[in-house]
Amino acid sequence: MSSEADGAAPLSKRDFEALAQFRSGIRRYLRFSEETVRRDGLTPQQYQLLLALKGFPGRDWATVREIAERLQLRHHSVVELINRAQAEGLVERGPDPDDKRLVRVLLTAVGERVLARLSALHRAELHRMRSVLTLPLWSDPPDGAGGSVA
Repeated sequence: MSSEADGAAPLSKRDFEALAQFRSGIRRYLRFSEETVRRDGLTPQQYQLLLALKGFPGRDWATVREIAERLQLRHHSVVELINRAQAEGLVERGPDPDDKRLVRVLLTAVGERVLARLSALHRAELHRMRSVLTLPLWSDPPDGAGGSVA
């Protein structure tokens, strides 16, 4: 659907340049992340798993369903990811004391150390890329939307 059809103003050349720069920055950051975690012997998905666990709101564990939602993966893919991470000593499974049907996935001490090291590198890279990854300043639509953007 075009921007004119939905009532939004069309994008200016500056808007397209900002979108392209932002998209390029995202891709550069993702490439940095992929290369960094692989040098440390992890897959990007394993790093995302560790980060999702440590960064889960309000607690230091999550269920498979919650991880799948956070990582936008299918349940069976997350189970395999957890199996591989557990085999490498990065995570462990534990029973939920309140609901025996649930299984908690937690970081191990090894997983904590690996995540701390990798996340510090990621934070430093984000700091370096701050100007590229800042959301663009969009051209304001003129009063009475639908007209051209300067």
